Amino acid sequence: MSIQPTLITSRDNPLLKELRRLSQEGGAYRKAGRFWVEGDHLGRAALARGRRPAIAVLAESAWSAYGAEFGAVAAKTVLLSDALFDSITSLEAPTRLGFVFDLPMEPSVQPGWPSVILDRVQDAGNVGSILRSASAFGFKQVIALKGTAALWSPKVLRAGMGAHFALHLAEGLEAGALDALSLPLLVTSSHDGEFIHRARLPWPCAWVMGHEGQGVGPALAARAAGTVRIAQPGGEESLNVAAAAAICLHASAVAAEAH
Repeated sequence: MSIQPTLITSRDNPLLKELRRLSQEGGAYRKAGRFWVEGDHLGRAALARGRRPAIAVLAESAWSAYGAEFGAVAAKTVLLSDALFDSITSLEAPTRLGFVFDLPMEPSVQPGWPSVILDRVQDAGNVGSILRSASAFGFKQVIALKGTAALWSPKVLRAGMGAHFALHLAEGLEAGALDALSLPLLVTSSHDGEFIHRARLPWPCAWVMGHEGQGVGPALAARAAGTVRIAQPGGEESLNVAAAAAICLHASAVAAEAH
């Protein structure tokens, strides 16, 4: 099949301006109703999960390498000069390949699904890493409460390494929305609760991961069915929230095997 991409040559093209916003402004996707994914790895991860992009964007220098594979995967394919592509990317070493996906419809909390709740986790790298751990260890849903980093921002997407496309994601919710989960909530503490390697963890469950400095908010902690702590024989005061999440979610995955 002959592929005929649409060539864009003007820096003032409306689509190019939108791509620049989606690539460089973390919350722009909310207004646009679609988000930007850059690079062949994330593109393949989305396609492998059955996600079809609305637009594929390739620089002229990338066409020979990626045109046959990605040139016809989207409803529309756009070709840019290298200079124009470089004007929209936020990466230091871009592959000059990207995709625009329609934002999933505003999802509701799915009751009974093993979940991770993000309570004002603000670092994009931490959020993306937690999404990767959630997907790896069998958690199907991530719920981001208000104050958490934007889940579909370019930085979180890059840190998630494709995990977004394996998860049911809900963001911008108030704590009251968690009532629909109908699952025991578990929280971590630096000083309180049973050590996680000794605890009997319920399955399915929902782990609450809190703000990098303040931890889980008091009102949310009061909802928890259990509090656990992670043994730190080296004596550090606390763990990075993404590291703590990986330990907790792995412990739950092991516990799930015993249920």
